[in-house]
Amino acid sequence: MLVGVVGKPNVGKTTFFDALTLAGAEIANYPFTTVEPNKGVGYIRRPCPCQEFKVTCTPNNSICRNGTRYVPVTLLDVAGLVPGAHQGRGLGNQFLDDLRRADLLIHVVDGAGATDSEGNPSDPGSHDPTDDISWLEQELDLWLAGILEKDWMRLAKRAESGTAPLMVLLLDRLSGLGVSEAVIAATLRETALSVDKPTHWSDEEMKAFASVLRKLHMPILIAANKGDLAPAELMDQLVEREEGDTTRTCADYERSLRLAGQAGLVDYEPGAEAFELTEAAKEKLNAAQKGALEKIAGYLEEHGSTGVQSLLERAVLKDLDQIAVYPVEDETHLTDKQERVLPDVYLVPRGTTARELAFKVHTDLGERFIRAVDCRTKRVVGADHVLEDGDVVKVVAART
Repeated sequence: MLVGVVGKPNVGKTTFFDALTLAGAEIANYPFTTVEPNKGVGYIRRPCPCQEFKVTCTPNNSICRNGTRYVPVTLLDVAGLVPGAHQGRGLGNQFLDDLRRADLLIHVVDGAGATDSEGNPSDPGSHDPTDDISWLEQELDLWLAGILEKDWMRLAKRAESGTAPLMVLLLDRLSGLGVSEAVIAATLRETALSVDKPTHWSDEEMKAFASVLRKLHMPILIAANKGDLAPAELMDQLVEREEGDTTRTCADYERSLRLAGQAGLVDYEPGAEAFELTEAAKEKLNAAQKGALEKIAGYLEEHGSTGVQSLLERAVLKDLDQIAVYPVEDETHLTDKQERVLPDVYLVPRGTTARELAFKVHTDLGERFIRAVDCRTKRVVGADHVLEDGDVVKVVAART
């Protein structure tokens, strides 16, 4: 799974990425700080079964803190986008190519309206961030349309002549984006375009196809960033415009709290509604630093959180509809071959079966699958058994 963090330059995009990953990406108050994409790991929180089963877990591919399992998610922070990116303007070609495999985009916008369309600093409230949302969608739509339109008539004539079905040809054309057959079929249904006469598709119909394809294949959530600076009226307009797809965020505060936590100055869990100063902080911090933390504390009290962690979790658990499952080899002790307890957790799409989980763990395990065991009920289940969030499962495979 790959979540792309996107937006025009200088809106706090890389700060947002760094707050989630602490990857140390370069941050500055000028356009195109990010040239090469930054790749990092963020985490979403799920209940760890260790407390329910009353065992001490030994995580291998994740982290457990006080019964909360932090499950890794890959994040990509790409070069800032400017108008005309689909034509190669700015770093557009690189930006769009980097996003080919993203499952979902988090679009970071300047909720304070303090950056112009090119990403240059301007007076707060002088720019309408809703314009940036529409413009990004249009850039992505035009980029996808450009991919489809390349040598389109030759492809369409092949479909009309019966050489190959249009679905097969579209699947091949879009294979580099990882678009599924189901998404292409849904796009064709929604646009109601003729699959028998694709040579008759107009430019506008092609753009409409690209727009629906983008919405289905690559959902976008909005991070209305700089929430500490944004005028209330502007933020309200932004949230209302996006009908629930916008989250107020303050990436700068989230990053500061995580860094302070690493330094042992605060006790803070990502996404929490409050934090506490440690004894070390009381001794080391000066008045200005304590004042800055008090300001952050006031923001959390008013808004509940910085919004950064909750947005990532919403993206993964709700919009991508992922669940967390825990495969083990011993259903009694919940261990693997190395005697590690509840070592691994996997994020899989809701509806995943026991056999599909086996393939995710290892191809050989999936191919030799015999049955699985629900470690809570000790019930034997078959290959088509649909897993639930939090399941602990033993996979039984044939011996080689």
